[in-house]
Amino acid sequence: MTTEHTSDQNFKSGFIAIAGAPNAGKSTLLNRILGEKISITSKKPQTTRNRILGVAHRPGAQLIFFDTPGVFHAADKMNLRIVDAALAAVSDADLILIVVDAARPDQNAERYLIKRLEDQNLPAILALNKIDLIEKHQLLPLIEKWQQRHAFQTVVPISALDGTQIDELLQAMEAVLPPGPPFYPEDTLTDLSERFIAAELIREKVFRFTAEEIPYATAVTIETFKSKDQQRLVTIEATIHLERPSQKGIVIGRNGRMLKRIGTEARKAIEALLETRVYL
Repeated sequence: MTTEHTSDQNFKSGFIAIAGAPNAGKSTLLNRILGEKISITSKKPQTTRNRILGVAHRPGAQLIFFDTPGVFHAADKMNLRIVDAALAAVSDADLILIVVDAARPDQNAERYLIKRLEDQNLPAILALNKIDLIEKHQLLPLIEKWQQRHAFQTVVPISALDGTQIDELLQAMEAVLPPGPPFYPEDTLTDLSERFIAAELIREKVFRFTAEEIPYATAVTIETFKSKDQQRLVTIEATIHLERPSQKGIVIGRNGRMLKRIGTEARKAIEALLETRVYL
């Protein structure tokens, strides 16, 4: 925490819960805002299962984000727990950032989210994501529709993928946050451990390369995480947990090719994160 920020009466800080339907682009948006990959992405719904914290530092504000699991009307016990985790994060926030998919809306999930949003007496901003996938003439009716559905502070059309209007979105959120000093030092990006992010990056590659064959319930445990400073090398041993023994062959692949591909791409992603060589 710097003295300059602490003494600046105009400085703002606060907690922002990113909420939305599965696959709305919440994790992609958080990674774009932070300029680093801390939250994994895939086409599978419910890829994010934990509350991911990311800190964005701006000249006049510190924005602390929770990337939450997708909110939808869940039926089974596991998904109910995931949605509960998302909504618990929302209740802890100073501001709610709703992210919706402009190109492929999930109307059931959105109705459920708006209904739950009415129970939260908190300001909310809507990020209308994936505008790169729709025609320009479709945008204004979409904005008007969402303005009628809830009393949002503002509606900002964005593309998390290519960065369109991300700064405008940050300015809109900054305007709503309360005055206050920063909660975290300026070099803080997340409260997640390197072990946790490494496990998530491996899980992401499992999802990405096995398509629809492996469910999102897949988990990864980091068994060892050792750093050898003199060799600038991190050695990681990880276990991939699957729901059924029959899924083992899919992840391993013929002659071990799939597992090698998962390991190679995960290693590259972890090396980019740690900025050092990795033996996985």
